[in-house]
Amino acid sequence: MKKVFARTPSIKDCPTHYCPGCGHGIAHRLIAETIDELDIHNRTIGIAPVGCAVLAYNYLDVDMIEVAHGRAPAVATGMKRCHPDKIIFSYQGDGDLASIGAAEILHAVHRAERITVIFINNAVYGMTGGQMAPTTLEKQVTQTTPRGRDHITDGYPMQVSEILAVLPGTIYIERCSVYNPAEIRKAKKAIKHAFELQINDTPGLGLVEVLSPCPTYWRMTPVKAMQWIENEMTKVFPLGRLKG
Repeated sequence: MKKVFARTPSIKDCPTHYCPGCGHGIAHRLIAETIDELDIHNRTIGIAPVGCAVLAYNYLDVDMIEVAHGRAPAVATGMKRCHPDKIIFSYQGDGDLASIGAAEILHAVHRAERITVIFINNAVYGMTGGQMAPTTLEKQVTQTTPRGRDHITDGYPMQVSEILAVLPGTIYIERCSVYNPAEIRKAKKAIKHAFELQINDTPGLGLVEVLSPCPTYWRMTPVKAMQWIENEMTKVFPLGRLKG
């Protein structure tokens, strides 16, 4: 008997443009399920900047705004202040949030904006061809680090969650992953908690970092990519709650 995965009210039934083994589809599903379980479908507005998830509006069936690279926290700020009754979230990759958007996320936290941030960390620039990102691991090979990232010339991987957790404007920071079913369940719980804090109008910004595979630019099979997250990425980006 053919297995059919039914759509939810907040996720569309359509083909994906993501590469085989990409973690964005899992993250989208977790967000959609959370929105439906919390019954905030008609109150939610998502902000998606440039990056692999720029077409998130094709999959998440809620109001979505597409914004310039890195500017999602700034737009989310304006949207939340204009519509304080809405549930506002940004969905950002590591190249977007930790590089060109570093000032935006830092100052959104500094202002303690009451928004939710879903931060997808796959340690590479995905949409533009696999270049080194702020989160690229040491010795990791990318298009711009063919011999592997060297901290002497390229700097260290940026631990965004640890940086933001020390600032008083954050109310909740947790790092999760999607490399196996148990971790996916933990990620779902974290995302739901972050949304609940905003629903309850808790002052401050909540961020969930999700370690996610990019088999295409890691040059691995989907299975190997999941194993690499567990065996290598979590050494640099330990899983768990950092604040809240």
